[in-house]
Amino acid sequence: MMRQIACQPLTPAEFAPFGDVLQVGMGTARVINQGMAERFHDLARLDFGPGGRAGLSIFAAKPRSLPLQLDMVERHPDGSQAFIAMDDAPFLIVVAPDQGGIPGTPRAFISNGAQGVNFLRGTWHGVLTPLHPPGHFAVIDRIGDSPNLQEHWFTEPWLITA
Repeated sequence: MMRQIACQPLTPAEFAPFGDVLQVGMGTARVINQGMAERFHDLARLDFGPGGRAGLSIFAAKPRSLPLQLDMVERHPDGSQAFIAMDDAPFLIVVAPDQGGIPGTPRAFISNGAQGVNFLRGTWHGVLTPLHPPGHFAVIDRIGDSPNLQEHWFTEPWLITA
């Protein structure tokens, strides 16, 4: 039988060891634009490391469904990476603690459709996984010359369930 992980709702407290939850209502609100907007200020611990700069990309990812077999996680040793959903739809977030250079037991979260996440530098995480079409995301991450991707393939996959 395959090892299983049950998804849990994405909350700032549960996700804190891995990064930041990005959503309206978090942090300090500042009224701007002649009172017509609120700015929820400085929500992510962005980190682009030495020799890197911030890059903003748009991803179009194919939706997947649960249950989902998790074969691989990745991490970015030189910088953080933020996934910001551009569609009003939940997506799957998988993270794992580092245990001596390899991922420990993964955890799975489901966003509420109005949340994004910022993975801290070096955090093991699953790939971008929308659960509904069209799967558009703004991604903020490190642009630089050094290789900034490490993958870990599990010898025994995990099954992620709702």
